[in-house]
Amino acid sequence: MFRRTFWFGTGVAAGVWATTKVNRKLKQLTPESLAVTAANKALETGHRLKDAAVGFALDVRDNMVHREAELEEALGIHESPALPEPRRITAIENNSSMKYIENTTYSYNRNEDH
Repeated sequence: MFRRTFWFGTGVAAGVWATTKVNRKLKQLTPESLAVTAANKALETGHRLKDAAVGFALDVRDNMVHREAELEEALGIHESPALPEPRRITAIENNSSMKYIENTTYSYNRNEDH
């Protein structure tokens, strides 16, 4: 009797365990769940790419400053040169205004052409 009860209990436990696993997997495979999973993975990938790009840009900037310092030392440039004054170009004034010709055969009425 104890053997039958043991195997019956083991079968029930295995059935409950298998049913739970199958239900979890079915919930993971619904279209909504797949869309959420894909969106989360895309966001994680985007964040990783952004972090890598920012790190790369900072490395480039640091190396650029270092290389500029090396070049300035090699060329003997120790202070920044003074920039020239900005040029101010005056605009050319157009004093001629549109003059209408009084005695002309040209008509400004666009309906006459049709």
